[in-house]
Amino acid sequence: MSGVPNSSTGEAISQSAAAMPGRLQEARRGLRASLPVLLGFIPFALVLGAQAVQKGLGIWEVPLMTGLNFAGGSEFTAVRLWTSPPQLLLIAAMSLLVNSRHLLMSAALAPYLRHVPRRRALAALFFMCDESWALALADAQRRGIGRVSLPYYLGASAGLYLTWVVFTGLGAALGPVIGDVEKFGFDMAFTAVFLVLLRGMWRGMRASLPWLVSLGVAALTYRLMPQGAWYVAAGAVAGLASAALTAPREPQP
Repeated sequence: MSGVPNSSTGEAISQSAAAMPGRLQEARRGLRASLPVLLGFIPFALVLGAQAVQKGLGIWEVPLMTGLNFAGGSEFTAVRLWTSPPQLLLIAAMSLLVNSRHLLMSAALAPYLRHVPRRRALAALFFMCDESWALALADAQRRGIGRVSLPYYLGASAGLYLTWVVFTGLGAALGPVIGDVEKFGFDMAFTAVFLVLLRGMWRGMRASLPWLVSLGVAALTYRLMPQGAWYVAAGAVAGLASAALTAPREPQP
C-alpha cells in the first residue's frame, strides 16, 4: 500500500535519524570555532551600519543589504560610493570586482566539497565569507580528512551570518546617536580578525609565498591606482599565478 513505507525507506529514515546527533554536534563545533571571529564581527558591523545611515540608507535597508549580499568588503565599497541618486552601475561594478576573490576561494574549497551534492554545495556557498571559508578549510586540513564537514561549515556560517546582519542593523539604529563609531577604533577589528585567521592557517614560509606575493601586488596597485578596488583583483591574480608557478610538480611516469 502507498501509505506504508517499504523497508528501504524505513532504513533510510533510520540512518538519517542516527546521523542527526552527529550533525548537530558538528554544527555546534563549528559555531564554537567561530566565536572569536564572531566577536570581531560586532564592532566591524556597527561601523558599517553607522556609515550606511550617514549616507542616507534607511535603518531597515542596511540589514536587507547585508543579508542579501553578505560580503563586508563590497558592502563598505558600496556605502562609500553611495550618492543621491546612487550610481548603481558603478556600485555594482565595484562590488563585483571586490567580490571576485570569492571565485578563487570557491575554487580552493571545491576539492573539499566533492562529497556534497552540487545543489546543496551551491546553496551552502551563499553563506561563504572570508572567515567561514578560512575556518572550514583550516579544519579540514588540520584533521587530514580531505573534505569539509558541511555541518561544521554551516554552524560557523550561521553564527557569522546572523551576527553580521543583526549588528549592522543595530549600527544603523545607533549610528545617529553615537556619531562616528570609528573614533572608538572599531575599524581595527577587521585587521585583528584577519590576523587571527592567518595565524591559524600558517603552514610555513614556502606555503605562504602566494599570500605574500598577493599582498605585495595589492599594496603596490593600491598606491598606483587608489581609485576603485583594482588592488583586490590584482592581488588575487598575482597570488593565483604565484601558487601555480611554485606548486610542486608531479614526477613524470
